[in-house]
Amino acid sequence: MPPSLGLIFTIEVDGTPTVSFEARQLREASELCQEEWFRSDLNALTSNGEPVCRIGAKLKARIANESERAKYLEASQEVEASDDIVMVYLVALDVVALKTNE
Repeated sequence: MPPSLGLIFTIEVDGTPTVSFEARQLREASELCQEEWFRSDLNALTSNGEPVCRIGAKLKARIANESERAKYLEASQEVEASDDIVMVYLVALDVVALKTNE
């Protein structure tokens, strides 16, 4: 498990708690909402056949509640140590089959 940064935050997409992660402060967590790569990743994901994040959706970071914090801590136990940010999705993500050229 990566070393703890301290606080666990949740990003809401149009009011729906969607992903939790650790950051040092709310400002740092909020900056993630402005990152093009993050929004692009969210736009590419689906849950129950619906996009997790539509173009133009409002993203908002906040401190995670107890339930979100528990889900994050449980899931992050299974992650090997690295410098990458650990993101735990709070919505069920659809599995996408990858085509291979065999």
